[in-house]
Amino acid sequence: MLAEIRSLNEECGVFGIWGHANAAQLTYYGLHALQHRGQEGAGIVSTDKASLQALKGEGMVSEVFSPEKIEKIAGTGAIGHVRYATAGGSGIENVQPLLFNSTTGSLAISHNGNLVNANHLKSHLERQGSIFQTTSDTEVLAHLIKRSGYATFEEQAKNALSLLKGAFACVILKEEAMYIALDPNGLRPLSLGKLGDAWVVASETCAFDIIGAEFVRSVEPGEFLVITDDGLRAERFAYPAERSICTMEYVYFSRPDSDIDGINVHAARKRLGKQLAREIQIDADVVTGVPDSSISAAIGFSEESGIPYELGLIKNRYVGRTFIQPSQDLREQGVKMKLSPVRQVVKGKRVIMVDDSIVRGTTSRRIVNLLKEAGATEVHVVISSPPIKSPCFYGIDISTSGELIAANNTIEEMREIIGADSLTFLSVDGMVQNIGRTDPGSKCGHCLGCFTGEYPTNIYPDTVLPHEKEKVK
Repeated sequence: MLAEIRSLNEECGVFGIWGHANAAQLTYYGLHALQHRGQEGAGIVSTDKASLQALKGEGMVSEVFSPEKIEKIAGTGAIGHVRYATAGGSGIENVQPLLFNSTTGSLAISHNGNLVNANHLKSHLERQGSIFQTTSDTEVLAHLIKRSGYATFEEQAKNALSLLKGAFACVILKEEAMYIALDPNGLRPLSLGKLGDAWVVASETCAFDIIGAEFVRSVEPGEFLVITDDGLRAERFAYPAERSICTMEYVYFSRPDSDIDGINVHAARKRLGKQLAREIQIDADVVTGVPDSSISAAIGFSEESGIPYELGLIKNRYVGRTFIQPSQDLREQGVKMKLSPVRQVVKGKRVIMVDDSIVRGTTSRRIVNLLKEAGATEVHVVISSPPIKSPCFYGIDISTSGELIAANNTIEEMREIIGADSLTFLSVDGMVQNIGRTDPGSKCGHCLGCFTGEYPTNIYPDTVLPHEKEKVK
C-alpha cells in the first residue's frame, strides 16, 4: 500500500473560507478533517480586511494550533494547508500557506499538487532577478504574479496560472478577496461549499461535514473563482483540457466519507472490491482488509464472493500513516506499531487480505508475516488497483521506477518477495469502469500515469531523472 512510499510530494490538503466571523477557527476544523492528507506541517493565514496574519508550524494540526493562538489571527476570511514534505524537503519555511508581503499588499497561497515545469520557471525567474526563499514550487506562482505586467491582481493571477503546467489546486488569499483555481486537467480534487452566507473550499468534502457546510459543486478544471463580500464570480484562466483526476484519490488518498465529483469514495472502493472478486476465484475462509483505506474494498470483495468479511487486522489509532515517517527505519518501526492481527479470527484460516496498492512491498511483506505468525494457514493478497509501475510527477513522490516493486519484478516474483500464497491485482479497465466516472473517453476522466506510464500533460525533461527518460511516454 502507499504507506510504503519514501515521501509524498505535495499530496496535501487545502481549505479556505470567506465571510465568516470565526474563519480561522473553522479553518482549524477543516484542516483537522484533512489531516490524513499530510501530517508534517500545517498553517493558517487569515485576513481582517486590513492585513494578513499567519500561524503555522511543523507537526499535526492539534500540535501546531491552540485556541489562544487562533484567537490572535481572528478574521472573516482564512485559508489553510496540511502538508507532507514537498520535493524540496521539510522545514518550517516550506510549510504553507506561503505568505508574501509587498508595498501593494500581501498575498498568501495554499497549493496541492506538483508543477512539472517548476524548475524551468524558476530558472527563468532567477535570470530576471527573483530570489527564492523556499524550496517549494508553490513560491513560483507568487513570483509569476508579481512579475506580471497586467494592471489588476485578477489579471496578474490568471496570467500566472496559465503559465503553470502539471497539477495544482490553489487557494489564494488577499486582504479583501479569496481566489480559487484548478489546473486545466483537474488532476487534484477541489470542492466548493457554503456555510450560511460564507463560501468554503476544500480538497475533500469531508471538511465541509465537520463544520456543517453544504456542498455546492466541484471546482471545474481551468476555472478561476473570485470571492469577495459581494459574492462569488466564476471566470477562467484556461480552457479545460482532457479531464484526468488522480485515480489514487479514489483508491487510497481520500477519506471514504468524501465525495469526489459526485462519487462517494467508500462506494467506489466497494465497487473495486466487487470487481476484484469477479476477476479472480480463490478458495478461502475469510476476507480481511488492511485498515483504513482498504476496508471498503474488502467489504465489496466479501459481498461479491460470498466469503465472510472479518476484522483480521486492528489499527492503532494513535500511530499516523506510515508514509509520514521520513526514513526507512522509522517507516519499518511504524508498520510494527501500527497493525496487530486478531489471532482468533485468522488462526487456522485461509485468509484473503485486501489492500489498495503495493509500492515497495516492505509493508505488504510485514503484514503477510503478521497474519501467518498469528496462525493463518494461507494468505492470499488481492490488490484493488493495478500494479504501480511508473513514476508520478503530479504530487506523489515516487519519482523513480527503482522504488517500485512492480516495475522491476513479475507478479510471481512479487508474490515471493512479500511471502503471500497468491498475489492478484485489479485490471486497469476494471478499476476505471467501476470507480463510476462518466467522463467521455476510454480513461473516463482519470490520470493513469503511475499504472500505465502514459501522462495527461507533457513532462519537462528536467523533471525526469536521466535514467527514467526512456520510460516516460
